[in-house]
Amino acid sequence: MKTVNLKKMVSLKSLILAALVIVSMAFVSCEKENDDYIPQSEFSDDSMLKAGNSLPPGDASIAAIAIDAGFSELVGALFYVDEELETGLVDMFLNGTDQYTVFAPTNDAFMALYDALEVEGISDLPADLVLNVLLYHVTDGRRAANSVVPKKNPKTIETLLEGATFNVDKDLKIWAVGNTANLVPGFVNISASNGIIHVIDAVILPIE
Repeated sequence: MKTVNLKKMVSLKSLILAALVIVSMAFVSCEKENDDYIPQSEFSDDSMLKAGNSLPPGDASIAAIAIDAGFSELVGALFYVDEELETGLVDMFLNGTDQYTVFAPTNDAFMALYDALEVEGISDLPADLVLNVLLYHVTDGRRAANSVVPKKNPKTIETLLEGATFNVDKDLKIWAVGNTANLVPGFVNISASNGIIHVIDAVILPIE
């Protein structure tokens, strides 16, 4: 598993400028020996379990897609840890060429988390905790839905958070350390230039 290069940095102004000029839209890594994908238009509970046509990289990066699609809470969390910890995560997902798969929580998922924790927003949480949670949503390489969702037994997904994994079952449910989530049908296999995005309906937690 690749390690995140925390020395990569880019100024906040340049990132925002880059985000504003991006208008095209295209967040688990396909093991290199298993590079079968299913186009999003062919997604269904049955078809996603079968090998489909190859899904080529998209034109926009993971971060550009997240910005353009309105994943403001997820993007805000990335900027927050960049500002506080100088992680370089925004640059990695916006301009990087290494391939990653991201399980991307919706804005509603973040709002539910804030309500559960009784906080107003992401900046009310410790930055190092937010960083760990973000890394828990990413796996190395390109993994399409058919390499994530098993036909029978749950599949274990390794994440960029060292030593942390979660399981996915055949019913599209994610079993994390601290809670559960679901893959959102119709919003998986979103191909980026530097990976694949699968939308999920909760922020998964690496701690109980």
